[in-house]
Amino acid sequence: MSARVAGVSRRRGHHFSKTPALSIRLVAGHGVEGDGHFGRTVKHRSRVARDPDQPNLRQVHLIHAELLDELQARFGPIGPGELGENILTRDIDLLDLRTGARLRIGATALVEITGLRNPCIQIDRFRSGLMNACLDRAPDGALVRKAGVMGIVIADGDVASGDAIERLPGTDPGAPLRPV
Repeated sequence: MSARVAGVSRRRGHHFSKTPALSIRLVAGHGVEGDGHFGRTVKHRSRVARDPDQPNLRQVHLIHAELLDELQARFGPIGPGELGENILTRDIDLLDLRTGARLRIGATALVEITGLRNPCIQIDRFRSGLMNACLDRAPDGALVRKAGVMGIVIADGDVASGDAIERLPGTDPGAPLRPV
């Protein structure tokens, strides 16, 4: 199977969940047009409080639909955008990517992966127990964060459900993903 977009979402302001859309526009160096995290500098409130001038490494949030499948079996329906993602993917192992991996999404959009989304207490406010369900342990005991990955936009493009996702070869030079 080839990797594809299963849904897209955005929402102005600071909210946990995002609103599903027919398509979203990715803007190089800024993120998702019309989204609360749009901009060159960080928009996450706790990070802004520490240093409002730091670069925005969280311009785009991607979650794999397989995680929603897993969570729905335990917690009931969870729709696209409800966990705060901009792009819901299918058939790509996002958690296996490395820092610097690049994904061509749709015809022209290019996203560079910067790190993992660190699940926070807001997930439990959405549905009790979800935060724990978004964490796991690797065979070596290391903590596994399953709540998706974050990235920056390298090239503009429109993205819609059904669009292809291509992992560009040779763009995984970095270290294993860490929370950003």
